[in-house]
Amino acid sequence: MKVLVLADNHNDLENMFEFLDKLKNYEFDIIVYAGDFTDVGLPKGFSQEDIAKLLIEELMTLKKPIIAVPGNNDNLNVIKLIEKEGISIHGKGKIINDIGFYGFGGAKTPFNTSYEPSDEELKKGLERAFIEVMNTKIKFQVTHNPPLNTKIDQTLTGTHVGSQIIRNFIEKHQPIVSVSAHIHEARGIDYLNKTLLVNPGRFAEGHFVIVSVREGFAEALLYNLIE
Repeated sequence: MKVLVLADNHNDLENMFEFLDKLKNYEFDIIVYAGDFTDVGLPKGFSQEDIAKLLIEELMTLKKPIIAVPGNNDNLNVIKLIEKEGISIHGKGKIINDIGFYGFGGAKTPFNTSYEPSDEELKKGLERAFIEVMNTKIKFQVTHNPPLNTKIDQTLTGTHVGSQIIRNFIEKHQPIVSVSAHIHEARGIDYLNKTLLVNPGRFAEGHFVIVSVREGFAEALLYNLIE
């Protein structure tokens, strides 16, 4: 199965429609969105829910199953929207083509953003989600915040700002893939033991990843729609 991984659109309307149209040229079976549909500084006349709904509607034109978690900039209305649209794996799991997708969104920051769950909420949410897919052979984790001390949680200054809770969860349960976002400059691929770690980068800049998954094996390729 090929999984298209996107994240961090951050209110971008200028490029969103063009980029999503270009995705029709790529082969994939399912779409994973790892949070931050929206942001502060909204275009005039739009709410966060409006922006997220437009993005989701455009993703649906690709005619593939969609799963998503919220980012730290997505407010409660966005979280409710992805639940209403039936695409949320925020604190829950879904099985698609025998792969168990599970996740939890949001991220702690120094900036008091819209959705910053505590470590306890994050831990319990991931545990609750994992239970729903625990009997699948292939597991695919989706969070907005990356695992701590990896290539995909490093800021431009070299500081690691990811989550110890998420790292612990990966080490304990060893999903075949763990997708996260949040740290735009840490776009890339890494490994934590046998788990493939992926940060697709900011979709508002044309970045995305396609992850190929089969039993016992996963690989990822980075793409940019501008290059």
